[in-house]
Amino acid sequence: MDLRNIAIIAHVDHGKTTLVDELLKQSGTYRENQATTERAMDSNDLERERGITILAKATSVEWKGTRINIVDTPGHADFGGEVERILSMVDGVCLLVDAAEGPMPQTKFVTSKALALGLRPIVVLNKVDKPDAEPDRALDECFDLFANLGADEDQLDFPHLYASGRSGWADAELDGPRKGLDALFNLIINHVPAPKQIKHQDDDFRMLATTLGSDPFVGRILTGRVESGRAKVGQTVQALSRVGQKIEQFRITKIQAFRGLGQQDIEEAQAGDIVSLAGMSKATVSDTLCALAVEEPLEAQPIDPPTITVTFGINDSPLAGRDGKKVQSRVIRERLLKEAESNVAIRIKDTPGGEAFEVSGRGELQMGVLIENMRREGFELSISRPQVILREEDGQTLEPVEEVTIDVDDDYTGAVIEKLTGARKGDLAEMKPAGAGKTRIIAHVPSRGLIGYHGEFLTDTRGTGVLNRVFHGWTPHKGPIPGRRAGVLISMEDGEAVAYALWNLEDRGRMFIGPQAKIYQGMIIGEHSRENDLEVNPLKGKKLTNVRASGTDEAVRLTPPINLSLEEAIAYINDDELVEVTPNAIRLRKRFLDPHERKRMSKSN
Repeated sequence: MDLRNIAIIAHVDHGKTTLVDELLKQSGTYRENQATTERAMDSNDLERERGITILAKATSVEWKGTRINIVDTPGHADFGGEVERILSMVDGVCLLVDAAEGPMPQTKFVTSKALALGLRPIVVLNKVDKPDAEPDRALDECFDLFANLGADEDQLDFPHLYASGRSGWADAELDGPRKGLDALFNLIINHVPAPKQIKHQDDDFRMLATTLGSDPFVGRILTGRVESGRAKVGQTVQALSRVGQKIEQFRITKIQAFRGLGQQDIEEAQAGDIVSLAGMSKATVSDTLCALAVEEPLEAQPIDPPTITVTFGINDSPLAGRDGKKVQSRVIRERLLKEAESNVAIRIKDTPGGEAFEVSGRGELQMGVLIENMRREGFELSISRPQVILREEDGQTLEPVEEVTIDVDDDYTGAVIEKLTGARKGDLAEMKPAGAGKTRIIAHVPSRGLIGYHGEFLTDTRGTGVLNRVFHGWTPHKGPIPGRRAGVLISMEDGEAVAYALWNLEDRGRMFIGPQAKIYQGMIIGEHSRENDLEVNPLKGKKLTNVRASGTDEAVRLTPPINLSLEEAIAYINDDELVEVTPNAIRLRKRFLDPHERKRMSKSN
């Protein structure tokens, strides 16, 4: 059977996973009476809840005698470690672009990786049936993007289709019949080359491991594309590191190939196939699995370095251990090392004392997803404010800079530009009208300046702005950037919050908790209306007497508290504060719970 390997690239919410659903349906992967779900490739709970693709996954369809392996790639740059590895398995890419928004920052990030590998793109202009769609403008922007990223002549001569993933059609012309995805299937078969590895069927077996998984019955599973030779069940092979060091020798116990949404056991894998192997105990991502006679490892794609670091510690608050079962530092360390093994974009470092761990990654979203997964598994953690990783070169301190793309109503452009180029020390790169009363702003802003900015941005734009960011490069350190201006309200008592006390405290600021919430000394219960921190008593009830008078029995009407999400809480805190994360709660607190210690530290500062 002929074979094609292709990856689908798209920005968040441009319809990538929905299009894959239609490809599966129209290729006959499902039975006629089979129950199916929307966004079938988003198998992770967090992916379904947030509507984003976090983990790269593969599927397989058959079309007129050709097997097409399709890889669904993450659309967010924070999960770029997945993208860089997965692109090495395919021979072409399908760039999916919203016809209204055009190519966006994450599209730029992933496309640059694909073009650098020499992959030939297919452009699909999706959602052309929307009223605000401008497919011609989006197509011109795609050409400009490829040219700016250094595409060669073959890559610039790309074919394009007009499509609606939700409606299940793709046509070469905008006013085509709109009947199905036959045009996309045929274009993939005709434009994407067959794997060149097929020519090396008789060579020694070699395969580069790109993703790591596990199974409770067969253990560790590595997925990748067979670069040469054949792999058979029962064959003895070896694993080599990036530098050629022999890691282990093992026997292949199982080979699985992608068939539709599932995987099917096969006896033999040939060059060009994307398969999963089981049987190893030490081999991991970026290692070369090969025959015993092979001495040179396959070249692995370099991974972009992490840009932020967050400290994970044990939960040592008075409420520790009430929700979660996994609270010891030893258990937290094992879980983080397991994560770093499968996710090469994350790095773990022990801190002095061994009670906390520095976790470095691509961005706040990647850290938030890791923490959310751990709390759902029963962990309790204390999380510090993200810190940007600095680099020293030629005696100069460099810091990471991100390219920020903002679509905002014309009325709010002044406030956004003032915030980005003022206190946050960004540089305005481009500003142009985006149609429908909106302006597109592109700026280069230090990563430090974007920590905690998203909440301010939504306030400044009345919730109508859209902000996307992607790593741009390194720049000389730009000096101090002010953090949060407002102080916080800190509880001075232990117990349960009283509605009457919270009602009286509303003049002091906005609350993060409601009545009957469990609190303790040092816990942050709200945001102060001024710049200083204030210790308050949220347990103080109303004094009761037997005297009744008009006006003394006012009804307590509380303003609903602010419920910070995990990413919002991590971005909100200052350096002397922590986020306490448990399976059932997200709390903020001061790093020093003892009030005497806190007063001593404030005097020394």
